[in-house]
Amino acid sequence: MAEMNAKLIFAFTVMISGVQAKLTRFSRDENGATAVEYALIIGLITIAIFTAVLLLGDSIGVQIAKASCAVQGKDYPCS
Repeated sequence: MAEMNAKLIFAFTVMISGVQAKLTRFSRDENGATAVEYALIIGLITIAIFTAVLLLGDSIGVQIAKASCAVQGKDYPCS
């Protein structure tokens, strides 16, 4: 009985040390944090582009239309 308890304690100790090693490795791994940082940066850039298009979309369209009229040699608004 004592031998079986010793084996169980040894197996439990080995299992705990393996889990502890994995948790230590996981806590030191920064790959996941880097991916989250990149995702946040991409999200912020997307929001900035979307906001710029919403705020400047009409004026950019007018400028393109004016340039198109100028290329055709006509005054704005041209048809």
